[in-house]
Amino acid sequence: MTRVLVVEDDPQLVRALKINLQARKFEVEEASDGGSALRLAAAHKPDVIVLDLGLPDMDGIDVIKGVRVWSKVPILVLSARHTSEDKIRALDAGADDYVTKPFSMDELLARLRAAARRHEAPAASQADEVAVVTTAEFTVDLVAKKVRRGECTIRLTPTEWHLLEILITHPGRLITQSQLLLEVWGPTYGENTNYLRVYMAQLRRKLEADPSHPRYLITEPGMGYRFEP
Repeated sequence: MTRVLVVEDDPQLVRALKINLQARKFEVEEASDGGSALRLAAAHKPDVIVLDLGLPDMDGIDVIKGVRVWSKVPILVLSARHTSEDKIRALDAGADDYVTKPFSMDELLARLRAAARRHEAPAASQADEVAVVTTAEFTVDLVAKKVRRGECTIRLTPTEWHLLEILITHPGRLITQSQLLLEVWGPTYGENTNYLRVYMAQLRRKLEADPSHPRYLITEPGMGYRFEP
């Protein structure tokens, strides 16, 4: 059973989340402040944390940072703060996803299930992060930072490599445009989606057999990109 730690100081919302989660066979623990959240997370090792940022004793950002010192557990932020600056701060601190209040319970549950699936991936693959990724068209050595097609080494720019590395280390997972822009170019480039189009086109020309109909580097229109192994 997937264990979820709900960190929220609104008792009505906690009750609604608990009812919906338990009805879907999640095991739920709750904390109403940041200190309790950190203690419960360390003691009980939840599979996913659902975290409000506006806590009575500390900012939720500090809770994220505290957890990230020792754990990679997925953290899904649930907050009334909806500015891009707030989202960037949370993601930079180590959050995996961000849902703004008011929210759809169905959307929250879908994101929670996705986070739980990623956490339940085989421990060996998470620990080793698979040093070499091989497809029918190309091979990527993550340790040596080299890409080959057949007998040829493919030269990638640092930016191309960074994009490719993010995508192939999260196989099958949608990486949003904002996540990629934040990771590769930084928080001041959050709206420059044209950068992504240009660099993804370059990667496809170098790696895909048919760049106009990519098999591995897939676009999800209006949302982001994914690597399909």
